[in-house]
Amino acid sequence: MTAALHEPVCLWDVGAHLGEGALWHAATRSVWFVDIKGRRIHRCAADGGGRSSWAAPGQPGFVVPDAEGRMVCALEDGLYRFDPADGSFTPLRKVEDDLPGNRFNDGHVDAGGNLWFGSMDDAQAAPSGALYRLGREGVLARADDGYVITNGPAISPDGRTLYHTETPLRRVYAFALRGDGSLADKRVFLQLPEGSRPDGMAVDSDGHLWIALFGAGRIERYTPAGRLVGSVQFPCTNITKLAFGGDDLRTAYVTTAWKGLSESQRREQPLAGGLFAFRVETPGLPHHVVKVI
Repeated sequence: MTAALHEPVCLWDVGAHLGEGALWHAATRSVWFVDIKGRRIHRCAADGGGRSSWAAPGQPGFVVPDAEGRMVCALEDGLYRFDPADGSFTPLRKVEDDLPGNRFNDGHVDAGGNLWFGSMDDAQAAPSGALYRLGREGVLARADDGYVITNGPAISPDGRTLYHTETPLRRVYAFALRGDGSLADKRVFLQLPEGSRPDGMAVDSDGHLWIALFGAGRIERYTPAGRLVGSVQFPCTNITKLAFGGDDLRTAYVTTAWKGLSESQRREQPLAGGLFAFRVETPGLPHHVVKVI
């Protein structure tokens, strides 16, 4: 199945409660994503076929590939290695196990193999969330904090700007990303209007930022200067994350959710929680594997 340019097609009507973490795994030409509240990890082929699902022992915030051909997954108390061959979860390291009200929400691997990921208050009320970087020699650093709902770590093509979101404030931040992996010069990149809550993000090869808008039923594309230059509308309200994939990195794979919808809204949006895809003119950036666990 091939989606038309900027016309989303539902590849898998999986009905995710809170679909998240769309990822293109080039080595296996497959799409991975999670259902956080459904406690599931999903995988399918580029066309939506070849489907597999696994139960998780907690709420999986994201999955990313490691250098050994397996996956790294975040559950509520830290990072785990997930082996799709047998569905097992092996603890790697505890993170925020002293904050039982928190969980993890989104992750990104940079070109150096460093893992960026955020935590959040599962009740979506307290600013107990933080942005982390797992870097060289397995050193875990808290890069920023004070978030209620962290989302969408994404990095510019030149590796010098990191974007990160505070969803309830409808705010996207930009940081200067230094050569040693530290962040500086935090600034508000975008302040979105009421009704547009920024969720997961991805950057294309032109450096444009694509932002999934939870509750607004669309993805928006912004220039590096913060100018809106495009929008893709969906047949459901809660858009959570996109990832560029396919052999040419010109297919956007998109997760959605039915979380927060009333029964009548769910009847009106039967594809809410599905995995979607649409074609784009500008390719995305390659996905990387974690090298620092």
